Amino acid sequence: MENLHTLASAVRTCTSCPLHHTRTNAVPGEGPANAEVMFIGEGPGFNEDKQGRPFVGAAGQFLNELLQLAGFKREEVYITNVVKCRPPGNRDPLPEEIEACARYLDRQIELINPKVIVTLGRFSMARWFPNEKISVVHGRAKRADGRIVVAMFHPAAALHQQSLRATVEEDFRRLKQIVAEAQRKAEEKPAQPSAADQAEQLSLF
Repeated sequence: MENLHTLASAVRTCTSCPLHHTRTNAVPGEGPANAEVMFIGEGPGFNEDKQGRPFVGAAGQFLNELLQLAGFKREEVYITNVVKCRPPGNRDPLPEEIEACARYLDRQIELINPKVIVTLGRFSMARWFPNEKISVVHGRAKRADGRIVVAMFHPAAALHQQSLRATVEEDFRRLKQIVAEAQRKAEEKPAQPSAADQAEQLSLF
């Protein structure tokens, strides 16, 4: 029976797209199998590729600080990326690379079954907030597939653009409040909401 361990082994030996030619290590993700909150970034960087772990470079250190602001410990959340191998030169992941990795992300979500998914950056955001701009929807939540999904800036964005730092920090400070408000609004809906209701974005403030 497949579990996170066997899934990670499959990721580490995957050859489904050209990224496997240039990787040092694939980066499946890490965290408890019963995590209630799952963070999904974009792709591994230099340090992640070397260590085989997600968010261990500068953006990872900032993410650790942000998790503290949100009232979480890193070891109690699950952290992964849309693509599991580093795109050369830290370029954006290509659509075909995202598609090749989609089955792994799908299975991680199924196996962990988190109550909350926090997307970090526009490539993970696009799955649940199609055709939206991160600059518009950051800090917003919606109900999708029975869970709450919250869009956030990628921590690296604040490192590259210092003017964003205060915004990113404030979004994380409000994360538990955002989730609680989204959950409350979801519970106000009928017991069997329509597909349109499921996809409705929750206006929080």
